Amino acid sequence: MLPVLWDSILQPAWDYLHQNYESTLRSPLFPVVLSVLTYLILVALYTVLDILAPTWPSINKYKIRPDKPIAWASIWKTLGLTTYNHLVYIFPAAVAQWLWRPPIPMPREAPSLTNFLLGILGCTIIFDFQYYLWHLLHHRVGWLYRTFHAVHHQYPESFSLVTQYLSGWELFSVGFWTTVDPVLLQCHCLTTWGFMVFNIWVSTEDHCGYDFPWAMHNLVPFGLWGGAPKHDVHHQKPGTNFAPFFSHWDWLGGTSFSPTLSVPLKGEKDKAA
Repeated sequence: MLPVLWDSILQPAWDYLHQNYESTLRSPLFPVVLSVLTYLILVALYTVLDILAPTWPSINKYKIRPDKPIAWASIWKTLGLTTYNHLVYIFPAAVAQWLWRPPIPMPREAPSLTNFLLGILGCTIIFDFQYYLWHLLHHRVGWLYRTFHAVHHQYPESFSLVTQYLSGWELFSVGFWTTVDPVLLQCHCLTTWGFMVFNIWVSTEDHCGYDFPWAMHNLVPFGLWGGAPKHDVHHQKPGTNFAPFFSHWDWLGGTSFSPTLSVPLKGEKDKAA
């Protein structure tokens, strides 16, 4: 009885969405709006923390680099490129989807909670592998680094708005995998949306510059999740820690670098760039 109740726990919420918001959820624009709103809410929260941290010791103690406050000039610059990318790339892509893509099919049955969670996990594992290879390639090939990826490394100390401080090519690459991976795994649309939100959440957390006790790398055991400390090391030592989420690919590839081994040197250049 309990497994049946566990696996059907999403059905009431799915029925409610069907009855009240079906036309909105079926719109090709909905995944884009969901992704953009999720990102803006998260970076707004972290940016407030960045502004308060220099005068609030209770916040600053969780910063990975408490002696490096985030300057307003950095906030405005990263916000400017984020706005540009959304207007020049994301908005036209959203309009194209709205014009050419058919409405999203919405099955009456919700996914079981097991399938929902396994679907998000599966998409995350595939995305992690794809981005590890993409990221490694763009650091090893100098032309790719200089042309596309170097813009993301203009900030040796990461903060949340650096998450999408990207070239258009990198933005499209990440968006493509996030969209395609649930299709490859034949995920329910609710699982697809859950993966999108989760992906944006952990990507922003990786760049936030904080080591909170409730962060993913502190919840996932055995050091399997890299998290913000390891990605902060990547921005300091760009030849290390290429995987966006999990740690196993960097372990296997010999590119893992623990933030506890030594203090990274600010602004260290990627030797391959």
